[in-house]
Amino acid sequence: AKTLCPSPGAMAQAPAKEVPLEEGGGGSRRSSWGLLVTAGVGGTLVALYAVATPFVTPALRKVCLPFVPATAAQIQNVLKMLENRSGSLVDIGSGDGRIVIAAAKKGFQAVGYELNPWLVWYSRYRAWRDGVHQNTKFYISDLWKVSFSHYRNVVVFGVPQMMPQLEKKLEEELECNARIIACRFPFPCWIPDHTTGEGIDTVWAYDLKHSRGRETKSLEITPETES
Repeated sequence: AKTLCPSPGAMAQAPAKEVPLEEGGGGSRRSSWGLLVTAGVGGTLVALYAVATPFVTPALRKVCLPFVPATAAQIQNVLKMLENRSGSLVDIGSGDGRIVIAAAKKGFQAVGYELNPWLVWYSRYRAWRDGVHQNTKFYISDLWKVSFSHYRNVVVFGVPQMMPQLEKKLEEELECNARIIACRFPFPCWIPDHTTGEGIDTVWAYDLKHSRGRETKSLEITPETES
């Protein structure tokens, strides 16, 4: 009869046949590739976070003003408020530059002030890509440290907390022929001369000469009212 049990010699040789040296080397290579892929994915996520974070962090120091891109309707409403206007234009808190670029395409010498350097660099690239880089400028600057006295057209994308102080600043710096266009939130004291759009796309336009006239008139009436 044939035996069913292998000989001791055969048992000693079996492990060597079942686990060849080549397979052990392949396992090491697979482990190395796994580590490389994991490191690559982790590095990519870190890089994306580093790039994306400046686009959503506050762009102004005195108030929390995150980057929220202007909608297509907002841009069209701003351009509507700029009809029959000319001269220099400034966008306060210009974000990714879309308002400045749109105004430059309409013939304005347009400037954007933005504290976030990533957004400024991206704006410059977009202006170059759209062929209006010669009519646009973008500056990395805190709006509270800039004088807007030589601009005739001012666009503001602000938040309620900053509007009272900005209203006072523009009142002191701008010439009487200036027009200020506020998007998303109006100024607290000025009465708009023109309004267009609805909801978050609402745009308010203020002609400074009219706003100053209303303020002077109210000051003249106040003493009579008190008496």
